[in-house]
Amino acid sequence: MMKHDQTAGVTAPLGFHAAGIHCGIKKPGILDLALVISDVTGPIAGVFTQNRVAAAPVVLDRIHLRRHQGRAIVVNSGNANACTGARGLAAAKTMATAVAQHFSIPVHHVFVGSTGVIGRALPIDRIKTGLPTLIAQLNRRGGLQAAQAILTTDLRPKTVVIRSTIGGRIVTIGGMAKGSGMIHPNMATMLAYLTTDAAIAPAALQSALKSAVDQSFNCISVDGDTSTNDTVLCLANGLAKNALIRKGTPSYQRFVRLLIDASEQLALCICRDGEGVTKVVKVAVAGASTISAAKRVASTIATSNLVKTALFGEDANWGRVMGAIGRSGVLINPENLTVHFDDVLMVKRGIGEGLAAERKIAQVFKQKEFTIFVHLGQGHAQAHMWTTDLSYDYVRINASYRS
Repeated sequence: MMKHDQTAGVTAPLGFHAAGIHCGIKKPGILDLALVISDVTGPIAGVFTQNRVAAAPVVLDRIHLRRHQGRAIVVNSGNANACTGARGLAAAKTMATAVAQHFSIPVHHVFVGSTGVIGRALPIDRIKTGLPTLIAQLNRRGGLQAAQAILTTDLRPKTVVIRSTIGGRIVTIGGMAKGSGMIHPNMATMLAYLTTDAAIAPAALQSALKSAVDQSFNCISVDGDTSTNDTVLCLANGLAKNALIRKGTPSYQRFVRLLIDASEQLALCICRDGEGVTKVVKVAVAGASTISAAKRVASTIATSNLVKTALFGEDANWGRVMGAIGRSGVLINPENLTVHFDDVLMVKRGIGEGLAAERKIAQVFKQKEFTIFVHLGQGHAQAHMWTTDLSYDYVRINASYRS
């Protein structure tokens, strides 16, 4: 597997152009409108928020996705276009229509995204006014500008590039994402856009994206909140000229692994850039009777505010992890439990290993990234999540988000 310049992001695969500009939604000089377009139409896959209060862009994209074909993605930041009713849906349609008319393509080939403050009318006139400039700036090196234009409270842009060989041809996956707060599974609150020059059947692309999301964006939690706008899209154009990838083939399995890799990298970028985050910790659970049980234990640990504050305070309070395991709702036999922090055994058969082990894990807690490994001793199922600490800065940022 080859990895290349990450800043190229969505423009790394063959045939993709992108740009990002300031159109007047945010303060002067801050990029707030992005466009990604392929030279040719191709299959597109999508996974969206499970929040029942879905933003207008999500509503529209779900409709467009029924055709399984895409060409362009236009995204604004600074305004979520959520809880805006019929007016918001009309604005989302206007965004898509304006792009479609310029490129003389069907409107359902254009997907839209919005992120920012909920409940404010989208300034669609500013977006329409900015589109000619945005389109004029489209280029093969515009991935970083596009990634910058979709940010909100993020501290830095998030991009990824993965290259490998499938069927004797070099296939590239590029991506960009935004996300910092309101991060939790189903889905983690963010926008993520993946592009690929792979030739792949629409059904195979949708299945591959679902698998990738389940292994990445649905395995991170910063604060336990999910949003109205969560969207992951993957647009393919086939310009790598590989043999068409179909479900159930070795090429499909190879592509899924690449897409998981790209998605995990973006998901971890979101964790590392979480609001007020100083630590990113993997919670790995093995030895469960079912995958569902493993996920439940991992999620309970990962979302425990007591665990997260201990991480921030570098307090090696392993009892909080044990408490989370015990209240997960999964039938647990404490005598079968073992817990490691990185490679340090802290709990064996449900009993702490004493002060010497606690001193060792105190050093682990000082690291920026480490793993909490739990073995339930019940079976062979396993699951994982990534979590972050909960800091003073998280409260400060969200106490004044709209100001």
